[in-house]
Amino acid sequence: MVTTSTYLIHQVQLPSKEKKLSHFAKVENGLVTQVIVAEQDVIDSGIFGHGWVQTSYNTHGGVHANGNTPLRKNYAGIGYTYDTGRDAFIPPQPYPSWTMSEETCLWSAPVAMPTEGGPFTWNEANQTWDAVQA
Repeated sequence: MVTTSTYLIHQVQLPSKEKKLSHFAKVENGLVTQVIVAEQDVIDSGIFGHGWVQTSYNTHGGVHANGNTPLRKNYAGIGYTYDTGRDAFIPPQPYPSWTMSEETCLWSAPVAMPTEGGPFTWNEANQTWDAVQA
């Protein structure tokens, strides 16, 4: 006796483009409160609320590490400021005497750090780089 079996084959339709995960910063009153990894359509759905701004892990000082287009000057971190006018994430100012570069949105000491010796730590009171004692 011969029996015939029928197999039901389900065809799964894969998206034409692979879904891409990206980093997003939650910005509340201009400050970054969290950074997550998600798909753009999940962010757009509003499931996590609103106020999410995309950030690039590969962007630092306005330069993309892989030579691609930089995004918002710097990768966002908790406590960073998001400046809508500059469309940039700006880290907290480390010391009152340090100034921010408009080009990179990073902070610089009023005196360049020595290139030899070190390591060094910034001395705000004396406005100098002091060698760290081991």
